[in-house]
Amino acid sequence: MTTVEVSTPEKSTDPRALLKELQARFDVFRNFSPLAIGIDKQLFEQMPEVSRKSLRVAMRSHTISTRYLKEMEKGTVRLNLDGTPAGEVTDENRQHAAEQLRERFKKQAEQRKAAEAAARAEERRTEKLNQLTEKFGRKAR
Repeated sequence: MTTVEVSTPEKSTDPRALLKELQARFDVFRNFSPLAIGIDKQLFEQMPEVSRKSLRVAMRSHTISTRYLKEMEKGTVRLNLDGTPAGEVTDENRQHAAEQLRERFKKQAEQRKAAEAAARAEERRTEKLNQLTEKFGRKAR
């Protein structure tokens, strides 16, 4: 006779809801602390019902957030789920975070300038139309 292993199916979770749960359960997520390399393995040990895909998406969302990148830029120590040190944040890690932030802020500034230019152009267009309406519009008698 052979035995059949029964594995528990992974729970499909909304990544945003999962990230909120991680932030509620673990200080390192709530504080946006630099995370230990391989922290996903620690998470799977504590939350085996979570789908790998959802966890990957939630982790990606967390680690590309501006707050996390700012903490990485100034951080020196990576932390495990329980807050214990798990290695250092290297100069390369800090430089990468700083570059990501620079690119993000540059892109946001460019978008802001483009939106302001579009708003100014729309104002000029509206002003021109008003002038033309005044000049060529019918006068009440």
